[in-house]
Amino acid sequence: MQVSEAINVRRAVKAFDAANRMSQAEIDQLMGLAMLSPTAFNIQNWRFVLVTDPALRRQVREVAWNQAQVTDASLLIVLTADLKAWEKDPQRYWRLAAQPLRDYLLPAIDQYYRGREQVQRDEAMRSCGMAAQTLMLAAQEMGYDSCPMDGFDFDAVGKLINLPDNHAVAMFVAVGKPLQPANPRGGQLAMNEVVIHNRF
Repeated sequence: MQVSEAINVRRAVKAFDAANRMSQAEIDQLMGLAMLSPTAFNIQNWRFVLVTDPALRRQVREVAWNQAQVTDASLLIVLTADLKAWEKDPQRYWRLAAQPLRDYLLPAIDQYYRGREQVQRDEAMRSCGMAAQTLMLAAQEMGYDSCPMDGFDFDAVGKLINLPDNHAVAMFVAVGKPLQPANPRGGQLAMNEVVIHNRF
């Protein structure tokens, strides 16, 4: 499947076949692709929590407006981010790079993030958003549908998954086989309304 086709056919599915299971090989393939998603300075600050325990899934559903995708999807991924990834042994992010590039980037990472908590959080949300899109398009190519989700109690989910300090929950992506086709698109805005050339 070409990327353009995956973009065109991807829809947010709300009703998943609860009997469908993804193989470990499929999960590994999906997560391996997600881990190629871009992050600023290559800090790879996303952390993917795969919620596979049925009892935990039911608890998460209770704090997610009782949305069926949470328990019925083949895979529920809670996208979280380590807000302090930038300072955790940062040389590992560039260990394969040439020394001059490492000499430039490592101080730049520190300068960009240190003492700038809002920047750390904003970057985390951007990283998770890009990873979510990668997950959904990769799932589509693999023959699965998906649903991006933010309709849940973020603090309650954090407690349920034992979210560490200095981490943030960004969103869910549910992946699975649909019970029925997705609804048609609701209506896209005209390009001339959303595409601005140079200035508003």
